[in-house]
Amino acid sequence: MPRTESQRWPSFLFVLVYAIGAILLAGYAIWHYLMGAYNDILVPASLSVLLAGAIFLRFANRDYRHLSAYLALISCYLLIAMELPRQELAILWMGLPPILTLLLLPLGSALLLNLTLTPIWLALLGIDLPLFEAALYYLALVGFGTLPGWIRHRRAAMLRATEPSDAQCDALSRKVITERLTAEVDRARAMRRPMAALVIHLPQLEMADEQFGTALLHTLLARVCQTIRESCRHHDLLGRHQPTLFWLLLPDTGEAGALIVRDRVMRALNREVFAETGAIQARIHACYLHPGETTTHFEQRLLTAGLKLMEPSS
Repeated sequence: MPRTESQRWPSFLFVLVYAIGAILLAGYAIWHYLMGAYNDILVPASLSVLLAGAIFLRFANRDYRHLSAYLALISCYLLIAMELPRQELAILWMGLPPILTLLLLPLGSALLLNLTLTPIWLALLGIDLPLFEAALYYLALVGFGTLPGWIRHRRAAMLRATEPSDAQCDALSRKVITERLTAEVDRARAMRRPMAALVIHLPQLEMADEQFGTALLHTLLARVCQTIRESCRHHDLLGRHQPTLFWLLLPDTGEAGALIVRDRVMRALNREVFAETGAIQARIHACYLHPGETTTHFEQRLLTAGLKLMEPSS
């Protein structure tokens, strides 16, 4: 299963970084107090509280992870904006804002934010360089900082393109199951063997995702795939064609065999009960490859059967 942007780093590592940042900011505020710089205490003290709030959001709900990242980024931005004008070698700090942004945000959002804030950082840095040259240095830093994230993004995209399994469950992806359908139809015609396919619609998957969230959806999908695989042969092919629609390809299977597998799958799924959704309900239609039928026509019949299964029952 491909990793999302929110899964690039372990969650505990983010929390650890936030906690260290909050402690450092609190220590910085205490240092100002000890040095008698009372006018400089408010900003680091407030930012330490802001980072503590980001930690709380990260623990309270994973859906708030982006908000916690933005809170941490705002804290860093404000501290940098306060301290940069005081630095004699401000050019050495030029790469800090874009790198922090790239570490805390997804690649697209980080790049857009870095480009948007370019005039602000150049104004705060106050570098003794021509504006064009300073902007060129800053944009070069942004570009080089973006390269690792871009390479990771491209690698993840290539893995998704070559991954045979569906992103959410242990079934073949839509692209792969369609390709295997073509291969199995060609094989059945060449060897003059029967072939059948089951179109399986599971309406509770949509309800589980909308009402109970992705955790229950993944659990339900895992149970469905395991149950279907245990109810058919090892070389039968299970693929997820749509979010609530599966294809089960049955090579060397005639009409009687497909009906037996259909009944076995329905009984097995009905025995799986969840407290939130009850027993798994399945609507299954069996399709058989006709003599001389083309792959395109057989696939069209499977698509039509799936559409009929997904129609609301009267």
